[in-house]
Amino acid sequence: MTPGEEHGGGVRAVHHRWGAANAITGIRAVLTVVLAVLVAQGATATTVVPVAAVALLTDALDGRVARRTGTASRFGARFDMETDAALLLVLSSYVARDLGLWVLAIGLARYVFLAAKLPLVWLRGQAPPRPWCKVVAALQGIVLVVAASGLLPEPVTTAALLVALALLTESFAHEAWDLWRVRRPHVTQVWVTRLTGVLALLAVWAVLVAPDEIGDLSPAAFARIPVEGLVLVGLVLLLPSRPASWLATGAGAVVGVVALLKLLDIGISVAFARRFDPLGDPVYVGAGVSFLRDALGTANAYTVTVVAVVAMLAILVLVPYAVRRAAGLAREHRPVAVPVLLVLALAWGAGAVTGVRVVPGEPLAAATAVDLASTHVTEVRERLRERAALAQAIADDDYADVPADQLLSALRGKDVLLVFVESYGRVALDGLPTSGQLRDSVDAYSQRLDAAGYSTRSAFLTSPTFGAMSWLAHSTMQSGLWIDNQGTYDLLLGHDRLTLSSAFGKAGWRSVGMIPADTEPWPEGQRFYRWQALHDLTNMDYRGPRFGYGRMPDQFALEQFQRLELDRPGRGPVMAEIDLESSHNPWVPLPRMVDPAELGDGSVFDGMEDEGPQRDETWRSADLVRAAYVRSLQYSLDALTTFLEQRAQQDDDLVVITLGDHWPVTTVSGTTPGHAVPVSVIASDPTVLDQIKSWGWQDGLRPHDGAPEWRMDGFRDRFLAAFSG
Repeated sequence: MTPGEEHGGGVRAVHHRWGAANAITGIRAVLTVVLAVLVAQGATATTVVPVAAVALLTDALDGRVARRTGTASRFGARFDMETDAALLLVLSSYVARDLGLWVLAIGLARYVFLAAKLPLVWLRGQAPPRPWCKVVAALQGIVLVVAASGLLPEPVTTAALLVALALLTESFAHEAWDLWRVRRPHVTQVWVTRLTGVLALLAVWAVLVAPDEIGDLSPAAFARIPVEGLVLVGLVLLLPSRPASWLATGAGAVVGVVALLKLLDIGISVAFARRFDPLGDPVYVGAGVSFLRDALGTANAYTVTVVAVVAMLAILVLVPYAVRRAAGLAREHRPVAVPVLLVLALAWGAGAVTGVRVVPGEPLAAATAVDLASTHVTEVRERLRERAALAQAIADDDYADVPADQLLSALRGKDVLLVFVESYGRVALDGLPTSGQLRDSVDAYSQRLDAAGYSTRSAFLTSPTFGAMSWLAHSTMQSGLWIDNQGTYDLLLGHDRLTLSSAFGKAGWRSVGMIPADTEPWPEGQRFYRWQALHDLTNMDYRGPRFGYGRMPDQFALEQFQRLELDRPGRGPVMAEIDLESSHNPWVPLPRMVDPAELGDGSVFDGMEDEGPQRDETWRSADLVRAAYVRSLQYSLDALTTFLEQRAQQDDDLVVITLGDHWPVTTVSGTTPGHAVPVSVIASDPTVLDQIKSWGWQDGLRPHDGAPEWRMDGFRDRFLAAFSG
């Protein structure tokens, strides 16, 4: 199954008779065909696994029988190997249905290796035998059968398959290396060697001059001269052979890291319009995989994850190899390399002095790798300084010692809700083709609130995050501190800080968190925010379908809050943070508003998830995605307005602070990031808004041009100052 088996089976003679060993292999071939039919027909594991197990058992027998009967032959070895390869392909296709297409790499590896023999003549030779190949081959079948059985937890199964794939890759790579070492030199191989050297040189050049922002990618960017490459080649040509080899190896590792950083910078900038943060971003891996599972399904999520990991590992392996190969090419052709290096160095120097540009914005003299390293080092230092400053800011809190009887005294007896509307950025109101539709809808919701007896004032806040990581905005709003990365967030949650929730709790309110997206207990959140109750998916009785990322429709979440908190007999005033999530990426499918009396346990939403545009259809077009995004905001704001209309008939002391947490991803908002999010204070008692008249906020639910824009971390102190004695 691995290539070494073809030459490592200890075959000493050629036998032309069929024999018992080949008969056993023939049985495995028949079982493989049967298995392929079962897989094609969608058979379950209870049928597939026994057939596969019997087939693997025959694989353990035929070799022994051949050796004991003295009937080992090249034909038998090849027949055995190709049958095993076909069995692996069938098994991997079955497992890939649940864990992702990447599993097919195990089954296709043998055939990719065979295909590579067509253009690469040296792969057709005979390498020294490696018994380890047989162990690796047997392991593939065992792991695939265990994976097909579903007996192990999914993460364990995935890890086992990754280990098996890694061993298989090593086996093929080792075989290829052995064949390369024993190849017979000829003209074609000389040209192949030269060609790979030139390609390696071009690859290193491209890595060094490649920009680290998606907007800067252009053919002209690769026409610049990298000073790092000139210095490296110059040193390689000057140094003796061994030090030059060491230098090329070390430089290759550095350039590999630079290439990976550039790729991560581009990827993060596309999603979140910022650079990769080496200190904070790695902790998002788990959350990222979870999000992919919600958005793409388990199999596709694992496929994307594995492809990303393999791509990063490939960069860290292939780029250093390319640097060493390019350095070797320069030393092998020193008479040509020296004058070319001198010409390029003179051109770089002239470009640096005169400022010559290939095209506007692209200087001929490039030092992007140096600039990138300097930028990331500076940002890491800045992050560390931020954390030190944050620890001091947490301790320096002017409101921590305000007596409970003075804290929020102007809101005594009123229910106060802090409602976050997912991904509600200013771009939704004035930056999209369908923004006019949303403006009309928000104005209509504002009129409905007026008719229900509410007064509203609105403005903008500057969110600390973009595209995702809502928890950074939530903690900034609540704590009055600027939390824009995971490191500062983790630091904050480990300390005691007066948040809006804990301030209301201290002043006598029942403090509550309503977080439908939470699927597991979150003691850190309760400990930090001081919620007396946390309502999430684990303790809310929702039996309806999911809509994209959303675990439950916003209308249902608001109704559950009313039932669990506002309708409790004999209750006191409640302060709650409520996180609405129906406007979360990917924005499709979307529920419909239903009669509140029919909400029940949420089963009224059954079937709605199959109505209207679906993700695969919508995400083929940025315009369709933007339209779906706006529709999701219309739904969330409609659900909130309907909830407030219902409460107006029962509660004349309700105060609501509603705001967006961040802008949507660049697919919707474009590559020019923004951080302004709408914020509104809605109150059934008009005297509440008199307390904030000095803020200069505008009437209505929709802030217009000219509305104030504050940093989100400034809201807590202004709010506490306005409503505390």
